[in-house]
Amino acid sequence: MKYALAYDIGTTGVKTCLFEIDEKITLKADAMAGYGLYVFPDGGAEQDPNEWWDGMCRTTKQVIAESGISIDKIDGISFCSQMQAVVLVGKDGLPVRPAMSYMDQRARKQLKEGMAYGVQVAGGNVVKLLKALRITGAAPLSVKDPVWKYKWVEENEPDNFKKAYKWLDVKEALIARMTGEFIMTEDSAFATLIYDVRDGKHCWSKEMCKMLGVNTEHLAKIIKSTDKVGGLTEKAAAELGLKAGTPVFGGGGDASLIGVGAGSVGLHDTHVYMGTSGWVSTVVEKNMVDTGAMIAAIVGAQPGLYNYFAELETAGKCLEWVKDHLALDEIGIYLKKRHVAEDPESLYTSLYTYLCDVISKVPAGSGGVIFTPWFHGNRCPFEDPNSRAMFFNISLETGKSELCRAVIEGVCLHMRWMLETQQKKTETSSVIRFVGGGALAPSTCQILADCLGVAVETVPSPQNVGAVGAAVVVAAGLGVIKDIDEAKKLIKADKRYEPNKSVKAVYDKSFEVYKQMYKTNKENFKLLNG
Repeated sequence: MKYALAYDIGTTGVKTCLFEIDEKITLKADAMAGYGLYVFPDGGAEQDPNEWWDGMCRTTKQVIAESGISIDKIDGISFCSQMQAVVLVGKDGLPVRPAMSYMDQRARKQLKEGMAYGVQVAGGNVVKLLKALRITGAAPLSVKDPVWKYKWVEENEPDNFKKAYKWLDVKEALIARMTGEFIMTEDSAFATLIYDVRDGKHCWSKEMCKMLGVNTEHLAKIIKSTDKVGGLTEKAAAELGLKAGTPVFGGGGDASLIGVGAGSVGLHDTHVYMGTSGWVSTVVEKNMVDTGAMIAAIVGAQPGLYNYFAELETAGKCLEWVKDHLALDEIGIYLKKRHVAEDPESLYTSLYTYLCDVISKVPAGSGGVIFTPWFHGNRCPFEDPNSRAMFFNISLETGKSELCRAVIEGVCLHMRWMLETQQKKTETSSVIRFVGGGALAPSTCQILADCLGVAVETVPSPQNVGAVGAAVVVAAGLGVIKDIDEAKKLIKADKRYEPNKSVKAVYDKSFEVYKQMYKTNKENFKLLNG
């Protein structure tokens, strides 16, 4: 029996989980702490790494106290974290400026200068595009790709750039603070799009660094997700409330480990994630890319396999918008307001529970209303930072209940769009694992199954699957299991939702309109937001 401490570093908060690892992975205690995401009018999106650390310190002490397990019994620590941020740190491992989130889209100029001149294919210079595809299996064609954020700091904040010792991602910055070691796991390195994926290579590409103007001295040592980085330093242990020397393992990004925590680790296994962001991911055996649809097979935590990955920037974040701007009374019409979850006679445990109940009572199709979930632009199957969310086809009969359901349907229709785009290149599974906070609501699970037209399964505590994936990494690192592939037998589905054939025609019609909405409004988005 072993104990693993797992940190799930998300966009809006850290979830810290303590797991017991035996014949199965059992959650013993968990705690959550939120932090800021600072969005600026120029497209910037930043976070303060010190807030990540403070959240880790608070939640670590909470889970230790709640579990009653001695810190001497913790056998390993690992991470699942958001990816494609740029965290520039000094030699002391501390950030020299705020972290640039994966959502940051300020680097339009750097992208244009770096990739867009000359003869173009899919928005990129054909010579550079072909070189990138040959070396990395992908290409930095998105304004949100990390290398352009790195170049943005170089051009706009030269003093901060000079202070930088290493360019790290989110969990790597926290690992540096914990251990004093500067590393990047293979999946994080790949996400920079300057990582050589060719057979016999699997290292930083000097060719890509030269082409894009990256200082190779800023790049950290590359390790496997299951490798031990080092032990907690005395200072970090004291701040976290843990034992110095506790082993820290590389871990993985959310795109790598959420699938592991879902038990979706076999070849062609597909899972859908709906957290703040969302995606469709399928395990494949070879490197592949669809430049037109912005889908690529990314390096994951499992050696020799890739995750064919299609991302939606705002998924569960859309439901948060519904809560804040549709469900709650913003303009103060009511003289007296009572939160549904605070009503002693209420059957509901939260406003989200109430919303999901309301949504489940609205007929499929939301009375003809269609919603596009592009609050912060979109990445796949089209890349456009100017695109935005829309409600379409509102009538006099439309109420807030229909609008709320349309938001969930819009997210699920986008998942269908990404899934069908993937199916043009690879086989996907006949049953989809659905995870993330969105999978907690039976109404959302059923809508997803209906929109996709395939059966959907969920696992216990779907909101914790990232941390479960990190626990699997610790188990493999400690030798408790042979490798990450064994996660499949440890993580079983507990619920299944079959698609309702009676609503297929409704969603098929909505989907055909949905796919046309970006093309129809592309120039309008550019005019308003470009």
